[in-house]
Amino acid sequence: MTAAAMAHTAPQGAAFYVSRLGMTSFRSYDAAEVVSDGRPLVFWGANGAGKTNILEALSLLAPGRGLRGAKLIEAMRRVPGKVPQPWSVAGRVRCGNDEVALRTGLDALGRREVRIDGEKAAPGDLGDHLRLLWLTPAMDGLFTGSPGGRRRFLDRMVLGLDAEHGRVAATYEKALRERQRLLNDHREEPSWMDGLEETMAQAGLELAARRRHLLHRLEAAIDEAESAFPHAALALDEGFEADGEEALARAFRESRRRDEASGRACLGPHRADVKVRHREKDVAAADCSTGEQKALLIGLVLANARLQAVAHGGAAPLLLLDEIAAHLDEDRRGALFDEICALGAQAWMTGTDAALFSALGARAQHIEVKDGTIRETGN
Repeated sequence: MTAAAMAHTAPQGAAFYVSRLGMTSFRSYDAAEVVSDGRPLVFWGANGAGKTNILEALSLLAPGRGLRGAKLIEAMRRVPGKVPQPWSVAGRVRCGNDEVALRTGLDALGRREVRIDGEKAAPGDLGDHLRLLWLTPAMDGLFTGSPGGRRRFLDRMVLGLDAEHGRVAATYEKALRERQRLLNDHREEPSWMDGLEETMAQAGLELAARRRHLLHRLEAAIDEAESAFPHAALALDEGFEADGEEALARAFRESRRRDEASGRACLGPHRADVKVRHREKDVAAADCSTGEQKALLIGLVLANARLQAVAHGGAAPLLLLDEIAAHLDEDRRGALFDEICALGAQAWMTGTDAALFSALGARAQHIEVKDGTIRETGN
């Protein structure tokens, strides 16, 4: 069955969705609320109206610094002549018959505070309750930008299916930083350095294996789906060539002088890159047109969402799609909407023109954002 056909049989409400999002002193909003019935949501309005701010607020109910990656203090609402107040974001997440209340924001001292069902929690605990994938205009240049951007994109996808990936990455990064600090301070204590490099080798190989595994699963998910989006061929440049833990630890030891001179480690999984090709055309993604690159990127996100849905009993992750209609023609927009609905995912989408989302009809909530207000407009 094609995605378009499945869309007519899929339930209108997502199995996993945010039913309510509230913002206080956040960006352009003094106080605002979005109420959802589980369908996808479309936020439309002029540039600068505050559409992306809504998506960013929701993204902060997951671990990390949100889809903008901004410093948390930058999200405070600033009004001339008024003292900025700490911001807060609250949401209610439903999955089946269960609901959990999430809240995050800054306290009076500017520190991040998290509460889950009213109880204090760590930011990392939010990941147990809210799974997100997002696409923003800043990611349109992912295939032509730096390897770091592609690496972070890959690691976010791995984390959606493998929470342990974060622990492995943290172990590697901690040892990497400590090793470089010793090199920069010219304090090369052999036993200490050897221990750090052994930790880096062990965690580094595990990182690479988890990344490879996700890429293989993504390619399989792409192959299995009937999609209007191009198939991506994926490969991982791991950032090192050593075969085995002992060989990688030895490579780290042999690169000490070079790393000391350059001020950074010149090999390792922190320098990995993802190679993407448009499979049908056998062209590197970086050499494709802007529209083809956007289509490839959307195809990857949808494939990852399908993998997460299978892993979580059919509950697809939330999709935050900022200015998603840009660079997509009418047919591709329609195909995207059909695939989102077939997946049963709650997508929060933004655009400047309501007409761009007309193909969704009653399958989505349509909300106008204007002058700091949020108003549902119907279909």
